[in-house]
Amino acid sequence: MYSVLLASSEGAAGAPMSPFEVNTGLIFWTWLVFIALYFLLKKYAWPAILTVTVQREETIRRQLEEAEQAHAKAAALLAEQQKLLGESRTQAQSILAEAKSASDRERAAAVLKTREEQDQLLARARREIAAEGEKARQELRREAVDLSLAAASKLIGERLSSDADKKIVLDYLSTLESSH
Repeated sequence: MYSVLLASSEGAAGAPMSPFEVNTGLIFWTWLVFIALYFLLKKYAWPAILTVTVQREETIRRQLEEAEQAHAKAAALLAEQQKLLGESRTQAQSILAEAKSASDRERAAAVLKTREEQDQLLARARREIAAEGEKARQELRREAVDLSLAAASKLIGERLSSDADKKIVLDYLSTLESSH
């Protein structure tokens, strides 16, 4: 085949052709082959190429739409998750605040109850102390009256036991208490 090309590139006299020479026969056959090839490609190859190109374009367009939908869905899910996270944080804070408030109320109630019990115990102790003090004073007064009567009877030499005598001594002791 190489020899055919070499033979065709030589002129009629066998001399080599210049690249700038115009050979009308070669131009005719080149155009004829080009047009035949063009129509063959147009009839058989071009529809297949165009179909594949259109299918590829459609596939890319569909994938872009799906990607946009997936992106929008992901953005919506992210927004929803952030909203739920914010709500759960708010709820957790309110639960903590409520628990702290309940704890403070319980502590305050316990402190108040303890103070009330303490006040009741103090009041009861004071009443008991006052009652015991009064009881001790009464006992001391009786003892003082008995001792005074015993001492006076020894001095006088007779026994003093009447209620009138006891009243005199009690009045005297009362005057002594009020003077102190």
